[in-house]
Amino acid sequence: MIDLSFTSSKNPSKGSLLLSDPFMNEDYFRRSIVYLCEHNKEGSYGFVLNNFLPLNLKELGEDFPDIETQLTLGGPIDKDNLYFIHTLGDKIENSIKIKGNIYIGGNFSQLSKLLTEDKKLIKKVRFFVGYSGWSLNQLNDEIEQNNWIAVKLNSKSDLFENKLKVTWRDYMKAQGGKFSVLADFIINPINN
Repeated sequence: MIDLSFTSSKNPSKGSLLLSDPFMNEDYFRRSIVYLCEHNKEGSYGFVLNNFLPLNLKELGEDFPDIETQLTLGGPIDKDNLYFIHTLGDKIENSIKIKGNIYIGGNFSQLSKLLTEDKKLIKKVRFFVGYSGWSLNQLNDEIEQNNWIAVKLNSKSDLFENKLKVTWRDYMKAQGGKFSVLADFIINPINN
């Protein structure tokens, strides 16, 4: 019998990814990739990258630019709000730097104006409904329980795809060893 137990060899950090346990059977996080925007003594938060919604930005209301981009369900918290990450930096007032040239939030009116004037800029922005959050030490505890695997982001382009070309399975396989085997497991072996 092959031992498929694992431990996350990396610590989570701002700008890294979390891959959910292959057998996690939780609606928001099943086979999810989460981009961590913050991880500190007070808690952690980020956005699920691979849980797309069948909505376009304009469908949220008249105040939103008529731009073709798919929305992502970022997590179970605060699903009444829209969040965004971007690489527009100082072009958007009140943006908060996450890591490198990746930012979160800022003046939505400025963003809307920029996107309306130059629709190609949408490739530098990603929108989320809701977010994923963990209280003090909660994420570390979940990692110790092997609910998450902390990994490095391969490419910032992985963050800004309307439809991820790189999947949970691809990221799992890239970790090698047992993770490669786990990447191919079906979610519920009973259904096999």
